[in-house]
Amino acid sequence: MKKIKEEIIEVQDYPIKGIGFKDLTPVWKNQVLFNELINEMTETWGGFKIDMVASIESRGFIVGAPIAYKLNAGFIPLRKPNKLPREVYTQHVKLEYGETEIQVHKDAFDGVENVLIVDDLLATGGTAIAAHRLIPKDIVVGFGFMVELSKLNGRKKIEEISDAKIESLVIYD
Repeated sequence: MKKIKEEIIEVQDYPIKGIGFKDLTPVWKNQVLFNELINEMTETWGGFKIDMVASIESRGFIVGAPIAYKLNAGFIPLRKPNKLPREVYTQHVKLEYGETEIQVHKDAFDGVENVLIVDDLLATGGTAIAAHRLIPKDIVVGFGFMVELSKLNGRKKIEEISDAKIESLVIYD
């Protein structure tokens, strides 16, 4: 994980002043590190029965889809507003630097028993909590993140609403 952490570039004052944005693209463009990342994130969940991976637009898709493939699970996209063509549920999201919404098709979780929520980064927990609210609570088995910014207490906020396992590959204090 040290190699992966070394490749992540922090960009100051992006997308707004005061934010230290973690640019993960150097990891994703490195074939060896990207494969290692997906293998490591998947290994954590190998002992769980997972039917679906629900992942959050857009950077979450980059890690969520290959994890779903490796777990032999389906993939459910949690999208920004007006990107899904059928009836949706909508959940408000408070971000570290703004607000938005995410949506999912109303039938997305029909017949699903075990869901893993995957995103690229855990900061304040707002997006992960919104994702959790879109999914029937009794089917969420875990949360998986590439990066966690522990000082923003996102993990603690998730633990307040769920007893599901939370795993982060790279943690910044």
